[in-house]
Amino acid sequence: MTIAQSPLEQTGQLSAERIVQRPRRLRRTAAIRAMVAETRLDPADFVLPLFAVEGLDEPRELAAMPGVRQHTKASLQRAVHEAAQAGVGAVMLFATPAHRDPQGSEAWNPEGILANAVRWAVEAEPGLPVVADVCLDEFTDHGHCGVLAPDGSVDNDATLPLYAKMSCTLADAGAAMLGPSGMMDGQIGVIREALDRAGHCDTVLMAYSAKYASGFFGPFREAVDCQLTGDRRAYQQDPANVIEGLREVELDLAQGADIVMVKPALAYLDVLTKAREISNVPVAAYVVSGEYAMIEFAARAGAIDRKRCILEALTAVKRAGASLIVNYWATEVAGWLRSQGRS
Repeated sequence: MTIAQSPLEQTGQLSAERIVQRPRRLRRTAAIRAMVAETRLDPADFVLPLFAVEGLDEPRELAAMPGVRQHTKASLQRAVHEAAQAGVGAVMLFATPAHRDPQGSEAWNPEGILANAVRWAVEAEPGLPVVADVCLDEFTDHGHCGVLAPDGSVDNDATLPLYAKMSCTLADAGAAMLGPSGMMDGQIGVIREALDRAGHCDTVLMAYSAKYASGFFGPFREAVDCQLTGDRRAYQQDPANVIEGLREVELDLAQGADIVMVKPALAYLDVLTKAREISNVPVAAYVVSGEYAMIEFAARAGAIDRKRCILEALTAVKRAGASLIVNYWATEVAGWLRSQGRS
């Protein structure tokens, strides 16, 4: 006996009853989507950057970074406390001194603004890891990340001992972690040796390994009142190159980096994924000021859903391989995640 074919079968189309694979089953409700999510954000993954300014009377919001402020001692300590209460993994400190010189000598002043900011943060939340930036750009009157040679170029080898002094000063002040960000060749090895000799064997080095000469750094320069003349293309990496970034990761690992970083994050997700593949230590990524500002200004213009796009951006960075995400939304997003029961 021949069974009559349905109209769909007669035309060669598959009937709905015979669709076995239905991926949409796992997307049907919010609870199911949460249960099968492949990538999860956690507040402990986040590192919150904070800016301290010497002589500031009250916190000052940055025009180029809505919602981000330069801090006094009191406001910095409040921000550190709020981050800790929200479950944020660490804070990262940058500082602007009242006085600058060609060498950036305030960078290793034990009573300077950055060393003091470290002490303030540790005082506010003794159990929260404090990461201190190690670079001279905020402290030099020319805005470069190292001292200058007579021809105006950045002198790599003359800069290294200054990074070592700065690192020991910040470790003495209580920084649990240091973030060498200057992109000088050999900086991780020199800093590691100096810290170990000074008895700071447990101080963690979060190396800015693949740091690109990016246009997305623009708003950050307002945050630290950078005095830069020229650009940093002679020592930060070419945005066109991936292999170069991976070489830098490998060199930092060989010199003793405890964590390696890709910066910026969103524009370099491919580099982040490849760095994760070759690294045997945690990999951080920094969603930088310009990437932050794009989302904030687009949201203010009504072009995008702010919360949805922030979460999507951070999830993309985590999905690409980041163990840690340095980002300016850290405390706010940690609150969202905790309220949703996702942490």
